[in-house]
Amino acid sequence: MIGRLFGYRGRVSGIPDEAWSALSSALTPLARYPVPDRERLRRLAGRFLTDKTVEGAGGLEVTPPMQWFIATQACIPILNLGLDLYRAWYAVVVYPGEFHVPFETVDEAGVVHKSTRSLVGESWDRGPVILSWEHTLEGAGDPWGGSNVVIHEFAHKLDQLNGSANGMPPLHRDMNRKRWTEVFTAAFEDFNMRLDAGVALPCDAYAGESPGEFFAVLSETFFMQPQAIRAFYPEVFVLLSAYYRQDPVALAAGE
Repeated sequence: MIGRLFGYRGRVSGIPDEAWSALSSALTPLARYPVPDRERLRRLAGRFLTDKTVEGAGGLEVTPPMQWFIATQACIPILNLGLDLYRAWYAVVVYPGEFHVPFETVDEAGVVHKSTRSLVGESWDRGPVILSWEHTLEGAGDPWGGSNVVIHEFAHKLDQLNGSANGMPPLHRDMNRKRWTEVFTAAFEDFNMRLDAGVALPCDAYAGESPGEFFAVLSETFFMQPQAIRAFYPEVFVLLSAYYRQDPVALAAGE
């Protein structure tokens, strides 16, 4: 199905029927949605591409099917929230694979050490989302994996609406900040205890890096493998469902 999508050479205004059919088969989360929700997502992805540019870097040529593939995944978290949450920035930059960014650390003596680090995705506050195309394909095409670099980086964009990616996006009026903090803090601490003990984890170990990464990794797993989040951290699952206004487990069950 992915091969059929990227072999498409039809018109580029909106997402054509044939390309949308291929996307619906290739992207794990889309299969859960009833047809009316899929059509809303299709329209939202089209609006996303009207508002944002998706451009290549590092020699990568970005084609319309690649734009549709990225835009559709970017819009999954905001399907019931609206495109306005992606305001104030305008570009998605896509590299062929991992990309390298400068990195500084300061040791105990106050000496600054400069180096580079390899990334597969990055989200700049009020700046672009940067993605590895190789890893965009890899995560979206694995029906058993919980990773999705596009959803991960766009979860950071939502988190940054409060000023920094700290695991506390702006909550809806009917949600309680104290409850969110208590539940996510307890889950984050439990996750790192599990990580240190070498026992089972519900998602990628990178979630233990910081509260911001915990939110982003759990968000991508919430949409890719929601049963894992509900099984390990049911209270987190409830809060993510309330925040995203979606319940992927119920959708999968046809409820």
